Amino acid sequence: MAKPKMAGDVIGIDLGTTFSCVAVARDGKIEIIANDQGNRITPSVVAFTTSPDSERLIGEGAKNQAALNPRRTIFDAKRLIGKKFDDPEVQSDLKYLPYPVVKNRDGKPCVEIEGNKINSFTPEEISAMVLGKMKETAESYLGNPVSGAVVTVPAYFNDAQRKATKDAGTIAGLNVLRIINEPNAAALAYGLNNRARFRKKKRNVLVYDLGGGTFDVSVMQIEDGVFEVLAIGGDTHLGGGDFDNRVMEYFIKLIKRKYDKDVGGNHKALGKLRKACERAKRALSSQTQVVVEIDSFVEGMELSEPLTRARFEDLNLDLFSKTMEVVRATVADAKLKTSDIAEVVLVGGSTRIPRLREMLKEMFHGKEPSKGVSPDEAVAYGAAVLGAKLSGQTVSRHGFTLFDVAPLSLGVEVFGGQMCVMIPRNTAIPAKISKGFWTLADQQTDASVKIYQGERPLTKDCIELGSFDLSGITPAPRGVTKMEFTMEIDEDGILKVTAREKISSAKSESLTITGYRGGLTKTEIDRMIGEAKEMAEEDKAAKARVDAWNRLERYIYDVKNAIRRGGGDQVKLVEGAASVEEASRWMEDNHGATREEYEKKMKELKDAWDPVLAKV
Repeated sequence: MAKPKMAGDVIGIDLGTTFSCVAVARDGKIEIIANDQGNRITPSVVAFTTSPDSERLIGEGAKNQAALNPRRTIFDAKRLIGKKFDDPEVQSDLKYLPYPVVKNRDGKPCVEIEGNKINSFTPEEISAMVLGKMKETAESYLGNPVSGAVVTVPAYFNDAQRKATKDAGTIAGLNVLRIINEPNAAALAYGLNNRARFRKKKRNVLVYDLGGGTFDVSVMQIEDGVFEVLAIGGDTHLGGGDFDNRVMEYFIKLIKRKYDKDVGGNHKALGKLRKACERAKRALSSQTQVVVEIDSFVEGMELSEPLTRARFEDLNLDLFSKTMEVVRATVADAKLKTSDIAEVVLVGGSTRIPRLREMLKEMFHGKEPSKGVSPDEAVAYGAAVLGAKLSGQTVSRHGFTLFDVAPLSLGVEVFGGQMCVMIPRNTAIPAKISKGFWTLADQQTDASVKIYQGERPLTKDCIELGSFDLSGITPAPRGVTKMEFTMEIDEDGILKVTAREKISSAKSESLTITGYRGGLTKTEIDRMIGEAKEMAEEDKAAKARVDAWNRLERYIYDVKNAIRRGGGDQVKLVEGAASVEEASRWMEDNHGATREEYEKKMKELKDAWDPVLAKV
């Protein structure tokens, strides 16, 4: 059933691994909203400072201090969201993460931040902080609260990861109206901005979306505002961060060999190295050689070593090739040939790498990849287009329709732990499919229904989404009583499974999969919402304290400047607790003072000095 249209602004958020972006529809046009630093993309980084009040930073402020505060700066949370701690991909990431990640009682990864007490944060909570920053950015620009949001996810995210992302939005105080696949959002941006190209003829478009931590491929047909997804593929654990890691490994080995220093366990040194490697990677998109330089790298040593584009490509060629294999497989899944693809659209910052563009050009018979959309902003743009439609706005003269597909196969467990697929991956959604099953035992009166997602033949290798029991089955010899299972998946990817006995349709059970095994419960989400609000209040209090400190410091300088202008002897000297020098010493000794203490000191000074300054 279609959701009701929303009154008010609905924003589109691209929650990226390394950067996030927010957009909104205004007066029939999509606007990318700049953050408080004037930048149109915001680092997906959260940090807790080591200052006495442990200020929380999100975005540029967090990223800028990461090298000096590696244990309390969190990035790449998107690579952990919706996963188990023991997941091989999570374990692989841990050796590159400078901050501590532990297993919680539910077997999920949690980030631990040490301070006066140890605080633990799930990936959902960290992502919620970034989403909260995007919400704050939008509301500051709009001048009013947003009524809802469309949040993007990688096309190949499984149910657990999608639900975890939606939970993060809820914790951030967002009404998440829709989860949309990132390449689909980018295709909306591309197709609507180039509508004349698709007006009279269907064209097959491939979206190659390579970001900081995830990779997606989507093949779709576009014709005059109708977007039909034919197939999707991807890797939720492949992106620019992996390219950085390869370069880091190269330099760690080089430093060990050339300088006889092992920096593998030095978190501060690795933080500096990561920043330098990321900078070098970006520079190599426009240069053929850079010098990786780090002052005071480790033990007084200064690092200065060249890195060529050829070396960078060699270090990552197998990863580049892996993306090409996914492209080939996805085109085949769409029942097309590479020659059938009319346009290749590049999305994500990592698509700026020249070698990747060359490989794509070669695969598609010399066809140049399109540069018709911003790689950094297209996904948020497309999300805002869908948000506008949900809120009843018009951003395209003729409107649009999007037909999506299921990213992974859905099925139930049958005898022997086998996966019986009911909705194959790349099935157009919404979809509804029913299958009949017979009882396996004589006089069987109940059956356990377990729902899985994945492509493996055995359920132990797939992801369990949920389970329920069908009881009260009419007793009969084995194979006599028939049960019917129905799977229904809606446009949001929400799955409903119903089981009923055919003899007596009154005997039925159903389960709506809006969560996943090991996911956040409503109680946990409510708790995290409360904690997020508390942290927002703490942030507000911390800002107020810093503002009070700044006002006091500025007033002291104003008084000193007035004294200098007046030659000193023309200004009445104020002694005691209200003297300028005493106030300066007090500030040096009380960096951790409260807002009230700063304001009290300010009042003492103003009471003593305002009458004097008025005469200068």
